[in-house]
Amino acid sequence: MSPQPHPRRLTALRALGLGDLVVAVPALRALAVAFPTYRRILIAPASLSPLVAMLGNVITDITHADFRHRVGAIPVRASDADIAVNLHGKGPHSHRALLDSGARRVIGYAHPLVDRSGPPEWRPEEHEMLRWCRLLNEHGIPADPGDWRIDPGPWVPVPAGWDGAVVVHPGAASGARRWPTGRWVGVVRELAARGMTVVISGSHAERPGALDLARRAGLPDRAVRAGRTSLAGLAAGLSRARLLVSGDTGVGHLGSALGTPSVLLFGPTSPARWGPPPDQDGRHLVLWGGSEGDPHADDVDAGLLTISIDDVLEGADSVMGRWANV
Repeated sequence: MSPQPHPRRLTALRALGLGDLVVAVPALRALAVAFPTYRRILIAPASLSPLVAMLGNVITDITHADFRHRVGAIPVRASDADIAVNLHGKGPHSHRALLDSGARRVIGYAHPLVDRSGPPEWRPEEHEMLRWCRLLNEHGIPADPGDWRIDPGPWVPVPAGWDGAVVVHPGAASGARRWPTGRWVGVVRELAARGMTVVISGSHAERPGALDLARRAGLPDRAVRAGRTSLAGLAAGLSRARLLVSGDTGVGHLGSALGTPSVLLFGPTSPARWGPPPDQDGRHLVLWGGSEGDPHADDVDAGLLTISIDDVLEGADSVMGRWANV
């Protein structure tokens, strides 16, 4: 019996955070449709494996790497890949890493230090989801930015207490995107006073702050699920929540992709680049002061501070009024 030929390989680089992976879902789905017989390998952080699993057969393998601060050595033998797709950035580090690894074909945006052959040009103001779909479309790979919804599936159990709850996610990676705790306290206290079940989500590192928020708002510690919920559980819980109130962070992007009605607070970054795609049904409401700043700064952004407690509560009323049966 003659040996079976090895399947052709496609490597996609997106070794970034939760929100970054969510907005790349349409591009990843397009690659799966265009290259159905390929072994499709995603380079991404290990922590995102549960989300990758929710995409079904879009990705066949995940190789773990986290390049949020700087691109390192590609942790797979890209020389074995027929195609490597740079969904990470515009270069030069990410381009060079893929090119140096020996991939036969690299798909990515143009960078003068790496490639002068004429790939599509990077547009700084473009929405992140549209950016990666345009990259593929201009390389002859049809990609639909509307194909971004995620379903955790019935096999992921919904954590107790999330069904019909209002999920409040106060954390963010940088101080610039963190709305003041005192304002979150005001929102949570009022929502609870209206008889709503409030769940406070966050990472393990954010748990102390979430407990402080809950206690100041008069909620029991059991309302705090920060550091106590897996990514799969978070997705399942959000999919059954009545409303998500969050800042500009990965959980906000995940909630949007799950179709959870939401109120999202944007500060230093324009929602035109990172907000949920425009919808016609009022499912997602974005609050933004209209100014931009440094999203990585330590101090809270001045534009974010223009959003008041009343703004958030009125937004929550508006969204829940449209989606009362969700």
